[in-house]
Amino acid sequence: MGEWHGGTLVGFDLETTGTEPAESRIVTAALVEVAAGEVRSRRGWLADPGTAIPEQAAAIHGISTERAAAEGRPAAEVAEEVAAALVAHWRAGAVVVAYNAAFDLTLLSAELARYGLPSLADRLGGAETGPVVDPLTIDRAVDRYRRGKRTLEAVCGVYGVTLDGAHEAGADALAAVQVARAIAARHRGVAELTPSALHAEQTRWYAHWARDFQSYLRRQGTPDAHIDPSWPLRTAVPTPAR
Repeated sequence: MGEWHGGTLVGFDLETTGTEPAESRIVTAALVEVAAGEVRSRRGWLADPGTAIPEQAAAIHGISTERAAAEGRPAAEVAEEVAAALVAHWRAGAVVVAYNAAFDLTLLSAELARYGLPSLADRLGGAETGPVVDPLTIDRAVDRYRRGKRTLEAVCGVYGVTLDGAHEAGADALAAVQVARAIAARHRGVAELTPSALHAEQTRWYAHWARDFQSYLRRQGTPDAHIDPSWPLRTAVPTPAR
């Protein structure tokens, strides 16, 4: 049986209205299927989030409120189609790759709840969401003491991956897959795990990172700081749909 990074990997990325997954909305989404290192398919969505896109967010991903309203599809339809596509890939045996998966999957889950749509777990018959590979979580664990930023762009530089068009959902989704493959090539212990075992390890690694980061913030003068240790889904209560 081949190692997971040589099989079918599906890059997943969202560009959104903000940084809080319980409150932010989907603006663009992408799924990029890669098999044996070659792109097999790409899907992309532009949503009308039904709310204003802050200028700071628009400056990052390039989608204005006006464009989303004019060209985007209803957010509920986009959330439904993205969730259905993800679940279809999981049922087909693919591994979903998302950089900072706890943000993207939590936000998608909040959107599904916001519009009264079935959750990812419901669509999977109650099974755990996954398997998921999060290059951010893995990189933090296997190269814990490396200095510098851990943004996708920065980590692409560490692993020799070219990122064309950062903050465009399709480009970021593909880059996440390429970084995941590069990490596996460099760290044999990661490559040799089964997808389910790697998923379980990431759950532990993320919880460890969350505890450490929370302790750091509290030492720095934020005594009430709380970092949710759950992965790949945080606890998020969505704001109601209008």
